[in-house]
Amino acid sequence: MLKNYLLPVLAAMLLAAACKQGVKKQSEAINRDTTHYTKQEYIAQALDSNQVGEFLSRHAEFAPYSDLIREFYRKRDFHYAWINEEGITEQAGGLLNMMRQDEESGIKDSTLDKSRVSALYDSIALMGDSLNRQDTLISIAELSLTGQFFVYANKVWGGMTSDNAKDLEWFIPRKKINVESLLDSIIRYPKRALAADEPVNRQYRLLRDELTRVGDLVKKHPQHDSIKLADKKKTYKSGDSSAVIAAVKSRLAIWGDFKEKDTTTQFTPLLDSALRNYQTRMGQKPDGIIRQQTIDALNRPMEHYMQQLLLNMERLRWVPVEVTTDYILVNIPEFRLHVYEDGKLAWSCNVVVGTPGASTVIFSKEMQYVVFSPYWNVPPGILKKEVLPGIRKSGNAYLKRHNMEMTGSGNNISVRQKPGPSNSLGKVKFLFPNEYNIYLHDTPAKNLFSETKRSFSHGCIRVAEPKRLAQWVLRKDSSWTEQKIDAAMNAGKEKYVTLKTKLPVYIGYFTAWVDSQGRLNFRDDVYGHDAKLAKLLFGK
Repeated sequence: MLKNYLLPVLAAMLLAAACKQGVKKQSEAINRDTTHYTKQEYIAQALDSNQVGEFLSRHAEFAPYSDLIREFYRKRDFHYAWINEEGITEQAGGLLNMMRQDEESGIKDSTLDKSRVSALYDSIALMGDSLNRQDTLISIAELSLTGQFFVYANKVWGGMTSDNAKDLEWFIPRKKINVESLLDSIIRYPKRALAADEPVNRQYRLLRDELTRVGDLVKKHPQHDSIKLADKKKTYKSGDSSAVIAAVKSRLAIWGDFKEKDTTTQFTPLLDSALRNYQTRMGQKPDGIIRQQTIDALNRPMEHYMQQLLLNMERLRWVPVEVTTDYILVNIPEFRLHVYEDGKLAWSCNVVVGTPGASTVIFSKEMQYVVFSPYWNVPPGILKKEVLPGIRKSGNAYLKRHNMEMTGSGNNISVRQKPGPSNSLGKVKFLFPNEYNIYLHDTPAKNLFSETKRSFSHGCIRVAEPKRLAQWVLRKDSSWTEQKIDAAMNAGKEKYVTLKTKLPVYIGYFTAWVDSQGRLNFRDDVYGHDAKLAKLLFGK
């Protein structure tokens, strides 16, 4: 009875809207060439080409995608894609479900308005045997679904424009999506889930799942943001007892780090373990001590972390869907270098990156050279601010003390530091030529790698395990044994080695990700890039 009651109401409303827009009724019989479709892919119904043009003239929201929509239907001889003889297809339901799930998770955009498409979907689903007699309504629904797909693909899978990315100091080349080909593939293989064809990096999917999880936590624990932990003492450690400790247990239990049903005020070994896990996830020193830094992180609103997830999902829309080759990734906010073999994580180590005033640039290039016992050519800024004043004050004594030498003359004076144990680049550097003059290198200042926040350089990236990296980079060249690498690093004479195969290097900026153990990680916005992106995405 409900079906019989709603059908004429919905159909009348939508048909009236369609008539106002002046969309022509589809002709009763249109013959199309279907020789390039299989029987399973062929949908007998087809649009009139004029319907596509008139639909687009009435729907300005699809104007940016009009060429894509026209070309998509032209290539399939204007056959329907979303609606067949039996009604609405699985793919149409899959698209709407994805849009609903994204909206529920906090992925919102005014151009992703699903209400009109949902109404069309529901009305067609209610038609039953009368489906083939409602041609105008069907054509409106068909074209609306296609238009909405291109909007969705652009916003959710493509992300912001390249110009926006450059404004945010992101210079890694953006991935390219052939959305027309993607739509055709989705339509041709209805049994495959729409989500399986998403052109997004695996990390994007993981963060979207975490966004849903954190959203559920907000619903289950509405008191989280209203009750703040009060720290009456500077630190708490194993053996201590305090109401703050009980509160910390409760917070860690919400996040899933503390899995015991223990609400006592005693600092137990199990709390110590849970706290270290939480501190690791948050980029803090994992020492099992409750201090102000930990309290502050636990007091942050859930909305803060949900926003951080959305910001990093936006960045992940820009990166390659999958990299299956060998490559190196440096994540600046994490202060870590990750080595990948055939697209899988092999090992990682700490790095030191540029200070906020001399930030390391976000870009990608290919490593071409390993340089053993390198000279350090003093950059102009350091030369002007530090070295030349030292030379004017102490002359050759300054140069000798720093193992440096001057080259050039007159106004073209330059200074370089000779190879040796005190060289600022250490015993090896790794070059991926770029306009920013940034590279990976060793350093004599090993103590800085033990710091939690490691932004101390002038922009280049210092590597905690340079010998291991040299061995890995040269591992496919049997002539470069461990002994030969050791000798070259300590030779005191500069030696360039050209790589037989160039190696991609990505310098990225991610403040939220899921690690290899499945743990959700967050890091501080060391350069303020999150804040800039938040202004564009959220207006704040």
